[in-house]
Amino acid sequence: MRGAQVFMDSLLLHGANRIFGNPGTTENSMLDRLIDYPDIEYYVTLHEGVAVGAASFYALASQTTGVANLHVAPGLGNGIGMMFNALKANAPLIVTAGQQDTRMRLQEPLLSHDLVAMAKPVTKWSVEPQSANEMAPIMQRAFKIANDHPRGPVFVSLPVNVMEQETTIAASTSGTLERAGIPHEDSLAQVATLLQTALNPAILVGDDVAVDNAVAQVVALAEKIGAPVFHEGLRCQISFPSRHPNQRGAIPFEAAQTAKKLARYDLVLMLGGHFFEDIWFDATSPIPETTRLIQINSSQAQLAAKISVDLGLVGNLRTTLEQILLRLNEAGSAESGQAATERNSNLAEEHQAIEADHADRLERLWDTSPMSPGRAIREISQGLPIETIVVDESITASLETATHFDFRQPGDYFAGRGGGIGQGIAAAIGVQVAQPGRRVLALSGDGSAMYSIQALWTAAHHDLPIVFVILANREYRVLKHNMDIYRARFGVGSNKPYPNMDLNTPVLDFPALAQGMGVPGERISDADDLAGAIESAFATNAPYLIEVVISGKQ
Repeated sequence: MRGAQVFMDSLLLHGANRIFGNPGTTENSMLDRLIDYPDIEYYVTLHEGVAVGAASFYALASQTTGVANLHVAPGLGNGIGMMFNALKANAPLIVTAGQQDTRMRLQEPLLSHDLVAMAKPVTKWSVEPQSANEMAPIMQRAFKIANDHPRGPVFVSLPVNVMEQETTIAASTSGTLERAGIPHEDSLAQVATLLQTALNPAILVGDDVAVDNAVAQVVALAEKIGAPVFHEGLRCQISFPSRHPNQRGAIPFEAAQTAKKLARYDLVLMLGGHFFEDIWFDATSPIPETTRLIQINSSQAQLAAKISVDLGLVGNLRTTLEQILLRLNEAGSAESGQAATERNSNLAEEHQAIEADHADRLERLWDTSPMSPGRAIREISQGLPIETIVVDESITASLETATHFDFRQPGDYFAGRGGGIGQGIAAAIGVQVAQPGRRVLALSGDGSAMYSIQALWTAAHHDLPIVFVILANREYRVLKHNMDIYRARFGVGSNKPYPNMDLNTPVLDFPALAQGMGVPGERISDADDLAGAIESAFATNAPYLIEVVISGKQ
């Protein structure tokens, strides 16, 4: 057998039967063999960034390992931004690129480069087999490393001649691996005691709560101790129900503001996240001096990586929280139970006040023209079929998205990490492939959409019934907000305009762009027409685009 056969067999042995790629000449070994492997489906993209974005979100939505196929050095370069995002999202991903025949290495053939060096900074492991005999052990290790905590992308360069060399070493796996167990009994007891005796505890959740299927346990814990639950500023998934009374939204991107938000809590429990990915420098800690800090993570690498903790534990979040809850139930007192009940009651009242404030703000802007982002999101939410998955890159409308949609469990919502824009439309491709039984809404800003607009063609080509909604404020609104913060922080005069942040000369025509790639679409300017347009778009059971004209920064 040849190296290419071992590669394809390795994919199937590890349950990786979907490839998202942009084909090229150095990938002929793989492409030609797809005919002999009907169980492996190849999804064609028109840009390598779209392939990586789709593959990484396919991995998150399917809870398997994604595979992206890129084309030599320029193609790998095109995919590196999305590989960075996948690394930050802890997406288990195998990224490959065809490499020129190594016998031509000293001649520096067309499109060749050191692919391993290019990929190394944005992957957990970057490697190139030197012979077909290395293909099986490299692929076995690649899948293992991609799925070891913290999970992430691995890059494998595939030289043409290695793919066509003969070998007797067949594909293999690492076997069944138990990656995270339960912390020591003494540590669990200590956490339970700290939580039970805290006067005003809070919880911070990250994406690994969803990965470890621990949302129900976090809900039970929050209700048991009467704690508000905050999530990271950037998140990929739902780690706590969006409309639960204890939900308190995202922590800020500034340490001083985070410390201010957490100042009232004497104990903070951090669960399964990167935490404190700030944008702006503050010479202060995000955790107040009077607050004790517990961290529980699936990964040793993320434990106390950025900030000292009073107690840190490594373990599977679901089983660890189950053990903590068991101890709290066994040792609970009437006094601590009453205190938690009072805190839950106060949180419910605060939650009602927050919802009333959101409703009041929405009502004040209800009839504005162009429609407000809040009105647009409200109307969109009213037109969705039951069980629709939302892939969100609305950015400056993310607060409205969290407010008006009812996200209850992992799989209801996906968004990008890393901060690189353009993930939303590409991600929707991967999510729809991973979840063919559910409908998918891709929600994107207009600036973000232009980074991966080619994904519309892939949706049409593979008949993926995604509804793409482009919120068109015709500006990079988030950059304008950040410009305001920059000017305030550094004492720069604020009476200047916003340079190079408008997208209105010329105005982007998204229905026309979609039509050119085989996706029908329309533009909605009247908010009263939006919910009906969303319903009709989903009823087509085919890819469809709606551009929604919304107000810009006031």
